[in-house]
Formats: sequence, structure tokens, C-alpha cells
Amino acid sequence: MSGLFPDEAAPEARPLAARMAPRNLEEFVGQDGILGPGRMLRRLVETGTLRSAVFFGPPGVGKTALARIVAAGADAALVEMNAVAAGVADLKKALEAARFRLGNEKRRTLLLVDEIHHFNRSQQDVLLPAVERGEAILIGMTTENPSFYVNAALLSRATAFEFKPLGPEALSGLLDRALADRERGLGASCADLAPQAREHLTRMAGGDARRALNALELAVLSTPLGMDGRRAVGLAAAEESIRLRAVRYDKASDEHYDHISAFIKSMRGSDPDAALYWMAKMLEAGEDPRFIARRILICASEDVGNADFRALLVADAAFDAVEKLGMPEARIPLAQAVTFVAAAPKSNAAYLAVDKAFAEVRSGKTREVPVHLRDATGDAKTRGHGVGYKYAHDFPGHWVDQDYMPDPVRFYEPTDQGDEARIKKRLGELRRK
Repeated sequence: MSGLFPDEAAPEARPLAARMAPRNLEEFVGQDGILGPGRMLRRLVETGTLRSAVFFGPPGVGKTALARIVAAGADAALVEMNAVAAGVADLKKALEAARFRLGNEKRRTLLLVDEIHHFNRSQQDVLLPAVERGEAILIGMTTENPSFYVNAALLSRATAFEFKPLGPEALSGLLDRALADRERGLGASCADLAPQAREHLTRMAGGDARRALNALELAVLSTPLGMDGRRAVGLAAAEESIRLRAVRYDKASDEHYDHISAFIKSMRGSDPDAALYWMAKMLEAGEDPRFIARRILICASEDVGNADFRALLVADAAFDAVEKLGMPEARIPLAQAVTFVAAAPKSNAAYLAVDKAFAEVRSGKTREVPVHLRDATGDAKTRGHGVGYKYAHDFPGHWVDQDYMPDPVRFYEPTDQGDEARIKKRLGELRRK
């Protein structure tokens, strides 16, 4: 059978993370939310019950490892493929073999598909009949949200299980196991991991066990034996083995929308620190700074509005600066705009008002422009256009009582926030007149 890891590769030639992959539930670490005692997925695995499923979550959290554990305990033929390389012909061939196997050998087929989000709609449709008839049990693995990347029809025939990033304690336990295991791990290397080095590895791995274990292997192998016959793996070796934190952010995935949502909600919630963090994470991962600048512009108008009119000016200036500067300097005006918008008083009154106005136009009473407000240029005066119009500046306070809309409806309700409190006071006085 074809494997996600080549069977012919010598064990010692494989990375530490591949060698230390859990072989059973007892060795599996993390994912208590879906695999803890009494959980449905654990019961299915323990009883060898086969059900189609989709495992989704970030890299290095155990999706493939658990799929292999399920396969090991199942009385089924195992077929593995990677959606990046497999085509429709490969799928049809595997499913035809599964149909033959079930009909002639009375044995079902477990189909493991890694990176299933790379299958297009036609390829996923090929899977439907076999999964529906139970000829093949599908376990798809993906780093993406299956709601966006897996056909609804296929997803309705499978149970989706979300895998979470591993916490520092889980990662630390994996490091200890690898350091102690003489058969598959680094036990023969006689390595001692300093506390600072351990903290660095677990922190910089970003919840990714594969990244943590492979960095540990590099740190251990690059550390010479001491006079006592031990390898003292310190912070310097750990830092050289993993210099940059893994940033889980893909501009083409739903993480893009999750992060920008968190960014906007942090500004709206007046938390400049959180807003700066989400912005920095997106920029670090290569997000277009102009995309972020546009979101700041929207937030400045939608969520700050007239509570501080300067927010829109600052956001607009930042957008202009981003166009002129580019990265990395663009981060500075963006930070200025983000902190200003986040710290500003908030009002969505203008945003609510325009939506109410649109709703009135679409489904409210039809209104024509009053004659006294119509354009009076040219021969329009002969038709009475503009007759009776009162020029506001000719009156005390530059205001005069006059109808500007038939059957008037109030859309804008200013709040007591910031500058809008002054607007509310003035409009209140005028409306009372």
C-alpha cells in the first residue's frame, strides 16, 4: 500500500517527529476535547468502529497519526493518498477496488485522504457514491475548515472533528518522551534539555508537535558531548534550531477571515493592544497592508463615526501613507491609525442611520422631491421649481424651519459619545423648534 510516509525509508533516516508518531491511543497526546475518556471519537477508535470522518486543524497536532491509529485497529483494507498528487483516475481506481473487495472478500476499505481540501468539487463528487453505499470509509485530513472546502453533500456523510494546537504541557511531555526513547527517539544521544531551552522550543513551536520535535532533534545533534558523556542542550542551541515562531495564517483560508474579524472587533471594543497583535500577526504572515488599511477606514467610519471625526481623517491618511511607503515602514502609520481608532470614543449611529435610510428607500413609502427643493436653474423656474425655498443662511442661527422630506422619518440618532454629544445637543435643540 502507498503511505503518507514511505514504508521503504529506513527508520533512522526519518525525522524525529515521524519516528515518534504515536502508535496507539496510549501514546497519543492532546485533543482531550474530542478524544478524552467517554468522548465519541475515543469510543469509536477503541471499539474499532469505522465511520467516515474529517479531521481538521492546524499542522502537527495529530490528525494523520490518529487516522493511522484508527486504521491499525480496523479490520479493513487500507488505502492512503494525498489529494495534492491524486487525480480523478486515482480515485476511481481505488473506489473500484473497494467495491470489488467488499463484494468478493466481504471486506471494507478505509480510505485515508491527506489534504482533502485540495480535491476540487468534481473529485469530491467521485467519492460520494462509495461513501454513501459504505463501500469505502473515508477519513479526510485537512488544515482548513471543511465547511468551506468540503462539499456539503460529502460533509453530511461524515463527522467533522476539530483538532486544536497542542499546549506547552503536552509539547513538553512529547519532548521528554523523545529524549527518553532509545528505540525511536533520542535516548541514545544522552541529552539533557535545559529549562530555558525547553521553554523556547514549546513556545516557538506554536502548538505544532512536528515542529517542536524536529527542532529538538536538530538541537541535540548539534550539541557536542561534554566531559561527562552527556549533551547539555542549552538555550543557544534551541534558539538556533527554531528561530521564528510558526505563524498559522493563510491568506487563502478561513484563517484570513478569522484574523481580520478579531482585528476589527478589537478596535471596535477599544482594545488597541489586541488590535495591534492581530495586525502584526497578519503582516508578519505576509498580508497585504492595504487590505488592513481598508479595514481601519471602515472601522473608523462604522464604529467611531461622529464620536471623533478625526478617526476617519487619520485612517485615510494612514491608507495614503501605506500606498507611498510599503512594508516594513507602512507598519508605523498603520499602528498610529489602529491605536487612534481603537482608543477613540465609539458610535455606530451614522452606520445605523444610513442602513435605515436604505431600508426606507427599498421598502418604505415612495417620496418625490418637494417642489421648493427642486433645482431652479434654466427654465425650471417656470415650472415652479424652487419656489418657496428658504435659504438657511438668511435666518438667525443659520437655520429655518422647513420641510426637507415628505412624511419625514428620523434615521440618525446621535449618541452621548465624544463629539457626537455636541451634535446630539444641537440636533435636539433644532428638532424641538
